[in-house]
Amino acid sequence: MSKAKKEAAASTSGYGADLAPGARSPASYAANGVPSRGRRFAEPDCPTRSPFQRDRDRVLHSTAFRRLIHKTQVFVYHEGDHFRTRLTHSLEVAQIARTLSRQLRLDEDLAEALALAHDLGHPPFGHAGERALDRLMSGFGGFDHNAQSLRVVTALERKYLAFDGLNLTWETLEGLAKHNGPVVGVEHEPVRKVIRSLEAWQSLEPERWASGEAQAAALADDIAYVSHDIDDGLRAGLLTLDDLRSAPLAGGVIAALPAAEAPGIRSRLTYEVTRRMITLLIEDVVQESRARLAALAPVTPDDMRAAGDAVVAFSAATAVDLKALKAFLMQRVYRSRRVMDVMEEAEAVIARLFARFLTDPDALPETWRAAQQGLSERARARVIADFVAGMTDRYAIDQHRRLFDAKPELR
Repeated sequence: MSKAKKEAAASTSGYGADLAPGARSPASYAANGVPSRGRRFAEPDCPTRSPFQRDRDRVLHSTAFRRLIHKTQVFVYHEGDHFRTRLTHSLEVAQIARTLSRQLRLDEDLAEALALAHDLGHPPFGHAGERALDRLMSGFGGFDHNAQSLRVVTALERKYLAFDGLNLTWETLEGLAKHNGPVVGVEHEPVRKVIRSLEAWQSLEPERWASGEAQAAALADDIAYVSHDIDDGLRAGLLTLDDLRSAPLAGGVIAALPAAEAPGIRSRLTYEVTRRMITLLIEDVVQESRARLAALAPVTPDDMRAAGDAVVAFSAATAVDLKALKAFLMQRVYRSRRVMDVMEEAEAVIARLFARFLTDPDALPETWRAAQQGLSERARARVIADFVAGMTDRYAIDQHRRLFDAKPELR
């Protein structure tokens, strides 16, 4: 093994190596270990920020990011002020992604940019909105929120004089496209289509794994949504602490909690479950990933991409338990009658809006009406899907009331 590889392997062993936990410098295999592959449209470097800090800031200041405040995570906004939205979820993912990246000596700014951007393409009403749009677009190329996130940052955000989109670095676009792994096979065709549209500039190398930072952001998403959906499920009364005693991962956390006796302690126990779940899962990723890094001994970011498998990962046992926990939440929370009643009506709202805009272009706002003029039906459908996907929950409800003189009861 070369001296450089030995040093890289040594840097991944031990909690703090020779650095304090809060002062861990990025390793040579971090995305900032080499210069960025650049931006689609050439721009001067920023004198005060790295390329990935600049990407993060562009995402944070985007219109699509602000809209996430009124887009459903699990519960529609009017069901309670304390439930997560897509915005608060994205912020929570970003915090966990930074923690993982710091411990694994990855670039925190790139991981944060990816975490903040990963849900920009989500339509209103969460996965119900995505299901509805995918069904409505089945004859026009389908709809996928990951592909839509790429479309947002490469074309749909229109605020800069020199280009459409946010003109993010190659590394951030790659991470958005492939944060869940290589995009091969028919199920990834919507993302691959967006990737192909960028090939005249550079390939995002869809058959390879993305950077370690993208892998960290993807696991941060899993950690955040599982832990916080348990929290929201408890607060909504869809779950009890006793229900969770038999659930994978959560059961061990519940067993270690004190018995609830003092007044008001149950709300504190709810938060304690979330806190301990996040800690448990982060520790598992850090330990497993350090072992994989030590075995791989990567020297450059491309060594991470060429590994042939995820380098940042849950342990095998935790991955099995996490899959079972997701199945538990699917049955008890996501497909509970209370949630499904709301989501079925939400899907109907999306369907009615889409059909109206497709058959009556005059119902669209002026800018969007002009954008679809003279296009084929397939291209018009994509413009309408872009418009509907960009709506917040409450804007979709308002549009439904305007066009159908009826406000849907999403309760």
